[in-house]
Amino acid sequence: MGCGKSTVARLLARQIGWVHADLDKRIIERANMPISAIFAQLGEPAFREIEHEELKRILGESAEASRPTIISLGGGTMAQAPNVDTLRQAGCPTVWLDCEVDELLRRCSHITDRPLFRDEASFRQLYAQRLPFYKLAEYRVESAVEPLRVVQNIIALGILEGVPS
Repeated sequence: MGCGKSTVARLLARQIGWVHADLDKRIIERANMPISAIFAQLGEPAFREIEHEELKRILGESAEASRPTIISLGGGTMAQAPNVDTLRQAGCPTVWLDCEVDELLRRCSHITDRPLFRDEASFRQLYAQRLPFYKLAEYRVESAVEPLRVVQNIIALGILEGVPS
């Protein structure tokens, strides 16, 4: 939360001419309610099930249409083993947008609608819990810089098929 996943993915997709899919937006559309309402009314296990189904749907649509897609995942997506397995089976490179927790807190200080972010202590605890899963990403890019610089750094990795680095 706050590392720039959606912004960077949108900019990256636009720059290289790929499709952008925002997993959180797809979940909201599918459930026809905000993420906070999904958590409150259905619980986190139901949210994670919808998340996994939508991730598979995005990957399936991309493969079916032969349209390469940049997916901005939710903050907890990589902490769920079935999602990591699904991404790896699809051959998707994963990029961790790494940012110091204090900077993430600064960026998220105005957020009021995230179910797992109640206060600074809960945010730090959630970050600590998820950090080992983020480190499982195949690539790491510093995201405490301007989003366009993050995009340039991802392109420079040379992992996007057909995109010159």
